[in-house]
Amino acid sequence: MKTIIEPFKIKAVEPIRMTTPEERVAILEAAGYNPFAIRAEDVLIDYLTDSGTSSMSSEQWAAIMRGDESYAGSRSFFRFEQEVARITGFSNIIPVHQGRAAEKILFDVLHQDEPGIYLGNTHFDTTRANIEYVGDEALDIVIPEGLVPSLAHPFKGNIDLERLKSLLTEHGEKVRGVIITVTNNSGGGQPVSMANIREAARLAHDHGTILVIDSARFAENAYFIKLREDGYGDTPLLEIAQEMFSYADASTMSAKKDGLANIGGWLACNDDFLAGNARNLLILTEGFPTYGGLAGRDLDAIAQGLREVLQEDYLQYRLRSTAYFAEKIVEAGVPIIQPPGGHAVYIDAGAFLEHIPPEEFPGQVLANEIYLHGGLRGVEIGSVMFGKTDPATGKMIPAPLELVRLAIPRRVYTQSHVDYSAEVINEVFAKRHTLKGLKMTYAAPFLRHFTARFEPLV
Repeated sequence: MKTIIEPFKIKAVEPIRMTTPEERVAILEAAGYNPFAIRAEDVLIDYLTDSGTSSMSSEQWAAIMRGDESYAGSRSFFRFEQEVARITGFSNIIPVHQGRAAEKILFDVLHQDEPGIYLGNTHFDTTRANIEYVGDEALDIVIPEGLVPSLAHPFKGNIDLERLKSLLTEHGEKVRGVIITVTNNSGGGQPVSMANIREAARLAHDHGTILVIDSARFAENAYFIKLREDGYGDTPLLEIAQEMFSYADASTMSAKKDGLANIGGWLACNDDFLAGNARNLLILTEGFPTYGGLAGRDLDAIAQGLREVLQEDYLQYRLRSTAYFAEKIVEAGVPIIQPPGGHAVYIDAGAFLEHIPPEEFPGQVLANEIYLHGGLRGVEIGSVMFGKTDPATGKMIPAPLELVRLAIPRRVYTQSHVDYSAEVINEVFAKRHTLKGLKMTYAAPFLRHFTARFEPLV
């Protein structure tokens, strides 16, 4: 059979409140033209993020009822620890309330008196912010193909190994670590090959530094490896994931993605000294090491999610439904990052709105317009999120890409939701030349895209 169906049936439903275009104009204005500030009930279909927005399975809900809420040493922790260790192979499993907490702890522990450097394929927003907050620097060195949205490449998330080798040599001991994000979220949800991870690890270790896997979407990356990389077509997904982690010294994880849970994550490593320092900070900021800011029921929900996420029928459906969404808008001429990633469709807003320059935030304009036109909420990944100000000139340094990400919650929406979404985007594309830019009226010093406010340019 050619048709890929959802490998589940719906057991509970949540009503969607329909809004009118007139209502959405007022809603967006009140939100300062920032979709993050829109109330969820005013969104028709929410593609803001796939983080923590999954529908949990019946077995996960059953696991929640088994949650042990003991403050220390709960049964839920040991079930969680067993599942994470089974997949990653790490000996120290430290629960946290979400991925950015793992990043905060790790980069605090690794920070030294002299500023350091982290090298990655593309650091995501919270990763970069946590690195910069302690005074270190995050450098992106994705392969050149990863910066060309229209170019098809099986592993556009790969780190540039030649640049990695050169920068490791140039900066020496200043390099605190190499970070491989799988899949490469800021670069379009693009996968990283096993060969690339293996060689990046060798280079890092040869230069005396560590390799960290930002593993929020490790299962999707494993399935891409199975589909696209020679020698892995017959390898079970669990074994592919285990090999990926075997090259790393540490893992940060937001279990709100491929943990199929609504909250949670981990920091995992083999270095007992690093883990000891991390646990000390965890107690200060998150909680006791066997709950890490989570309820026992959350730990059990993650453990069950990890048993489900590497099921091949689920991942086949997941990747195919994302590709279907992409195909529906590409047919109308909408430019996207090719090929589609696993968790989201990334519209190339710079090409979609080529008449709007980066300093007028084309990605933000597009995210706003798809909300106004059809009630969809996406997120800008461009010069709002990653643009910087040149201290010498005061002018904006634009982001490498101007994108709008439509992240698809797991096991939430049906094909008709996707068909409607594609229709909205295609109709906006047809009137794209009428859209105008924005000016930013407020920006926080870190992670400004969450709370920034804008006004339309006349």
